[in-house]
Amino acid sequence: MSVLDDLERRLLRKLDLRMSVIVIIYILNYVKRMLRINARLQGFEQDLHLQGQQYATILSILYVGYIIMQVPANMFLCWLERPSVFLPSCMVVWGAISALTGFYKEVLLARFFLGFVEAPFYPGVLFLISGWYKRDELAVRATLVSCGSLLSSGFGALIASGILQGMQGKLGQAAWRWLFYIEGSITIFIAICAMFILPDFPHNTRWLTPEERALAISRLVEDGHGRAAFEKKTIIQGLWDAVADWKVWWFSAAFTVQFVAQSFYIYFPTLSATMGYDTMVSLLLCAPPWLFSTMAAFALSRRKQKRYRYFVASNALTALGFIISICTMNTAARYISLFLMAQVYAGYMVLWGWINNTFAGEPAKRAVAVALINGLAQIGNVIGSYVWPSNWGPTYRYSYAVCIATLGVSTGMFGGMHLYLNHLNDQIEMKEREARGDHGLGDSIGFRYLV
Repeated sequence: MSVLDDLERRLLRKLDLRMSVIVIIYILNYVKRMLRINARLQGFEQDLHLQGQQYATILSILYVGYIIMQVPANMFLCWLERPSVFLPSCMVVWGAISALTGFYKEVLLARFFLGFVEAPFYPGVLFLISGWYKRDELAVRATLVSCGSLLSSGFGALIASGILQGMQGKLGQAAWRWLFYIEGSITIFIAICAMFILPDFPHNTRWLTPEERALAISRLVEDGHGRAAFEKKTIIQGLWDAVADWKVWWFSAAFTVQFVAQSFYIYFPTLSATMGYDTMVSLLLCAPPWLFSTMAAFALSRRKQKRYRYFVASNALTALGFIISICTMNTAARYISLFLMAQVYAGYMVLWGWINNTFAGEPAKRAVAVALINGLAQIGNVIGSYVWPSNWGPTYRYSYAVCIATLGVSTGMFGGMHLYLNHLNDQIEMKEREARGDHGLGDSIGFRYLV
């Protein structure tokens, strides 16, 4: 092994170790969301006197601030170039709001502001890791980061079951309120620690040696075949480039439809409860499907090509789970269907690796593109919050039918983009062959979209 290879291996090990704190943050972020869903089984609606679609409105209002703030936040992060300060600072604020939710009666207003401070996190993290890793390394890292949502869906139910069982009536507070006190306090503590752990970018991270800094920068230049060496554009130029690229809008629309299909996760404990078990057992049964989905996501993330095919397979398994739940109320069959439904997130992780590679060029455009896609896609979560009304239960056949339809539409839309990017790769290859023939150049492989 050469000295350069050894230095690169040590750099990646150091970077991966520090980036791992993002997984913990992401778990806490989604645990908070899952706690509110789990609290529904322990008197959340009754204590707040919620009726009709008010619970769905409380869930969906989060995404209003989420949609509004994602692009401005990522543009600010691109300008600031200090994710180690910006992202944990947002986390401190959302931890405080989450903790105060246990006290605050106007939960709807708290959820509205919570969306604003949560918005910078996920697109900011994707922008951060794309500023360090090569394109063929991104999918695994994006999955490692995003698996926090899957683990939180499982462990959130386990944590909630323990708190709901042991904290009811403590200090005169309902158990569901303790969920928010405890999670918010832990979030604030982890956020303060993350300020000293997270990296910034290769050119301004303080704990890199000069050799590591030079290597980190050169890796990206070589991976982009000079694209990373383009003259840096302003944030406003990056915004214009992203808005003018139709692929950004196509991905946004496809993700919006996909998010409607994935809306079942918001009500996962409720779907588990349709099997007839008590609250504690229903919450505990939520964990295994998400843990299995996490393992599937890791397996798919290592595939550098044929990503769309794995996405299709993931959606097909999910559709099968929906069909099983439509057809029967048998306990065993419905639990198997939950395992199949959860597989949708394995394909979802693959998609984000694909998008990062598609917009792997100038940082300003990439920052806006990722935020714009993820922000507009949250419209699907807003719609999905209303797809599971209580009067459609316990079978939720109409809800599952909506999810099957939207799953088919999103699969087709992503398929169209897959064909288009393959077409672009063919054109690039043809131009390279012509250039080699005209100038007698050797075999050189330029940029390709990883599809």
